[in-house]
Amino acid sequence: MTEHPKIDYFTEDRSVDAVTSRVGDEADARLAHVMNRLVHHLHAFVKDVEVSQDEWGLAIDFLNRTGQISDDNRQEFILLSDVLGVSMLVDAINNRRPGGATENTVLGPFHIDGVPESAMGANITKQGGVETCLFEGTIIDLNGAPIEGARIDVWSDNEDGYYDVQQPDIQPQHNNRGVFITGTDGRYWFEGIKPVSYPIPDDGPVGQLLAQLGRHPNRPAHMHFIISAEGYDRVTTHTFVEGDPYLQSDAVFGVKASLITGFEPVIDGSTKWRSTYDFRLHKIT
Repeated sequence: MTEHPKIDYFTEDRSVDAVTSRVGDEADARLAHVMNRLVHHLHAFVKDVEVSQDEWGLAIDFLNRTGQISDDNRQEFILLSDVLGVSMLVDAINNRRPGGATENTVLGPFHIDGVPESAMGANITKQGGVETCLFEGTIIDLNGAPIEGARIDVWSDNEDGYYDVQQPDIQPQHNNRGVFITGTDGRYWFEGIKPVSYPIPDDGPVGQLLAQLGRHPNRPAHMHFIISAEGYDRVTTHTFVEGDPYLQSDAVFGVKASLITGFEPVIDGSTKWRSTYDFRLHKIT
């Protein structure tokens, strides 16, 4: 009788060890650690809910369809990460700051590079703009000192709830987008529109999942900001419109109380609304 070497083959009980033991010594240490922990948690999940073969087939089909609908303008996997709260969790872990510093939130899928710099005070709305708004404030450090040379990259939806990249045949390029540089006083001001709430794209697998979970796809109205200055933490954030009905149920969990700000009506001004918000940056060097 031929004796076979003793091998610990794959079983339900030792599924994690069976998989993780295959990782070679030459693997990158961080990759090996991440994949080992992923396998540990994924197998624990499958065992906990006792996933059926039909359910796992549906999950594979969902991921296939998520990839198939994604392209350079439609990032369905980012949406999936967003609606599961993973994007915000990764953001929170990687952007821990001292108290008083402006908080981060998700970048979102509609930021673009290459927007030309505008003179401070310029109007970023190239089309539409009935509910005009003056955005103003100061970029300061945690001691309240103004920051000169801070770069402010801003963008928002239009009054129908769409970004320019979603409607390239309707909106002009860089509609409701701008880049500004602060002077010695750290002040910024520019004209745009009062943003509106809008649904994330919900005609794909992620939208179908939200509907099946009884969740809406809406984001509360917000203006996007990326603020960077030499020697300071880069801040990627929004300011949210106070009183918006979706503040407590943002589809992507992006709202933080410190980022909610008032939009005040303006009497006899150049715009109908004014939003004032000071950004406080954490010095790192």
